[in-house]
Amino acid sequence: MLDIPGQPSLDKARIVGECVRLSIRYDAERLRREVDDLPADVWGSTGGRVGVHRSAEALFLRGFAPAEGDKPIEDRPIFDRLPYLRSVIETLIDAPRLRCLLARLPAATSIPAHVDRPPYFAKTLRIHIPVETNSSVFMLSGQSAYTMQPGEIWVLNNSAMHGVINADPARSRTHLICDYLPSAPLLELLRNGERGLGFAQADLAKRLGRSELPSTAAN
Repeated sequence: MLDIPGQPSLDKARIVGECVRLSIRYDAERLRREVDDLPADVWGSTGGRVGVHRSAEALFLRGFAPAEGDKPIEDRPIFDRLPYLRSVIETLIDAPRLRCLLARLPAATSIPAHVDRPPYFAKTLRIHIPVETNSSVFMLSGQSAYTMQPGEIWVLNNSAMHGVINADPARSRTHLICDYLPSAPLLELLRNGERGLGFAQADLAKRLGRSELPSTAAN
């Protein structure tokens, strides 16, 4: 599904900006343990994601990667192994949920800056829930870089330029990523969320000990 007929596009520059940290939290250790308990053989592929996402492993819990075609957005069998994760996305955020996946970015890897262009993305709100991270992971959004910690829930403007850097040489980064249709409760959470938590990307280059950030390209 690359579009949601009848659903209006969102002015994400106004309602999200770059990134917003919501005022709700979850049990980070419980979520991490549940994901860690998944069998190793469920990992090892991109989950059908292509382009800039080829460097990351993905495990779809609901729906399929857009590149796999017009397939239904419904629960996948693996979702039944994650009861606490399910409760997080179904009870903490009161909005219709669409695609959900676990995305694992290996050590010393980045996802180049890009814009999610199909209409589906303009009509949904993308939620990032950190499962496993480290101090060398940075989300790039617009002109800023952000750090997202376990326990936190963020809304990312994926209709603007965004990317990820995992500069740690040994540790991976895993996020639960879910798309929601807007609802009154979710929009209220956005209005009351924390903004302006990023820092300049030039400062990130200094933190990484480089004269410039990794090369980026929109898709």
